[in-house]
Amino acid sequence: MPAVHQHPPVNHAPNLDLIRKYSMAAPRYTSYPPATRFTADLAPLDLDDAIRADNAPGAGPLSLYFHLPFCETRCWYCGCTTIITRRAGAASEYLDLLEREIALTAGRIDTGRPVVQLHLGGGTPTFLQPDEIRRLAAMVRSRFEYAPDAEISVEIDPRRLTRDHIRALAELGATRASLGVQDTDRRVQLAIHRHQPNALNQQAVAWLRSEGFRSINLDLIYGLPLQTRESFARTLDDVLTLGPDRLSVFSYAHVPWIKPAQKIFEDRGQLPDPEEKLAMFALAHERLTRAGFIDIGLDHFARPDDELARAQRAGTLHRNFQGYSTHAGASLYGFGLSSISQTADTYRQNTKDMIAYQAALAGGRLPVERGLRLDEEDRRRRAIIMRVMCERRLDYARLSDELGVDFEKAYAAELATFGDLIADGIVTMDDASLRVTPAGAPLLRVVAMRFDTTLPAAPARQHAKVI
Repeated sequence: MPAVHQHPPVNHAPNLDLIRKYSMAAPRYTSYPPATRFTADLAPLDLDDAIRADNAPGAGPLSLYFHLPFCETRCWYCGCTTIITRRAGAASEYLDLLEREIALTAGRIDTGRPVVQLHLGGGTPTFLQPDEIRRLAAMVRSRFEYAPDAEISVEIDPRRLTRDHIRALAELGATRASLGVQDTDRRVQLAIHRHQPNALNQQAVAWLRSEGFRSINLDLIYGLPLQTRESFARTLDDVLTLGPDRLSVFSYAHVPWIKPAQKIFEDRGQLPDPEEKLAMFALAHERLTRAGFIDIGLDHFARPDDELARAQRAGTLHRNFQGYSTHAGASLYGFGLSSISQTADTYRQNTKDMIAYQAALAGGRLPVERGLRLDEEDRRRRAIIMRVMCERRLDYARLSDELGVDFEKAYAAELATFGDLIADGIVTMDDASLRVTPAGAPLLRVVAMRFDTTLPAAPARQHAKVI
C-alpha cells in the first residue's frame, strides 16, 4: 500500500547556496533509463513481442499520447519536435497518417482495455482546425474505449485559438488544458520570437472555463533572454490573476547543440547570467507558494485541492514523459512524430523525420526509430528513482518487499555516497529510510542521480542543468 502523508508538505524558501553548489547537468527522469540511452538497434529488443506481452489477459488500462507537431512560427527557445508551416492542408494529411498508425497499433493490442488518459501535445494541437479535431476524436473513439473518468487534456497556444476550437476539444471530452504563456513581457516575447499579448491569455482562460474545463495549467519559463527578476515578477502577477489550477515553471534549457535556433541568444548576448536566473527561480517559488500553491516537484505547482496535490499527499504521484501524473500502472501508447510509448519493460520512440514516418506507415510498419528493453535491474532502479522523484523518500523495508531484494544490501554502495548530501542537509538517513528534506526538494534530480548507472563517466552534453 502506498504510504500516506497526513499533512501537505511545508513549502520552504529554496536554499540558493545549495543550488549553486549542486548545479549540474542531470536527466529529468521522466523515464529510467533516460531517453538518451535509447538505441536504434531495434532487432534485439523484439518490441513486437513486448507489445504482445503487454496485452496478455488481465492487462491494465491505457494512456494515449498524440503528438501534433505543427506550428505557424518558430519560438526560438523551443526544444520540441515541430514542423513550421502555414500550409492549410498539412494537418489533414497528417491525420491520414495518424489514422494508419492507429489502425496498425489497434491490430496489435487489446483495444478493450480502458483508456484512462489521453493527451494531445505538440507543436500546437490547436493548429488543427476545429473539424480536424473532431475528426481526430472520431478516429480515437472508433478504436478505443474510454474509462468513465478518463482524463483528457490538451496543450493550447492562445495565439492560435478560437472558441470553436474549445468546443471541439470539449466534444472530445477534454476537461484539462495547458496554455503556453512563457512570459508576458513584450521585450522578452520579441526576443524569443513569440508575440502574445496577455489579453489573449485572458480570453483563452475565459473561454475554457465557460466550456467546462475544470483544470487549467499555465506554462512559464525563466532564464529567457532579456528576462530580469523584476520583469518576471510582473509576469507572475499577470498569470496569477488568471486563476490557474496548476503552473509549470520551467528552467530554460539552453541546448544549442540540439536546437540550433537557440544560438541566436548567444549571438545577441541577451541571456540572463546564472545569478539572475537563480533569483527568478527563487522568486517564482516564493510568489507561488505564498499564493497558496503546493510545490509538487521540480517545476510543477498545484492548488491544494488539485489532483496532483492530493496524489502527492497520498503517496500515489506518478511520473512519465508528460511530467507528473496521477495515473500509475497504465501502458503508454504514443502516436505521431517523436512520440514515446512505454510498457512494463520497454520504451520505444517514433521517428522525428516526416519522410521516414510516411515510409514506415506506407509499408505497414510501426514508425519506431529507437527503443530500449529494460532488464530486471533497470526496473528496480526505475522504481527507486521514481520514489525519489514522486515521494521524496525511500522506505527500505517497503522497497525490499516490492523489489524482491534486501534494499540496504543491494544498494549499499549507492547509499554510501550520500555523505555530502547528508552534511549539506539535502537528505536525512536512518536505519529505515532516506528522506529528501525541504531544502533538498529543488535538487531531486541530484538525489536520483546517485542510483543512476547510465550516466557517462566523463561530462557529456546530454542534459540541461538542474536549475
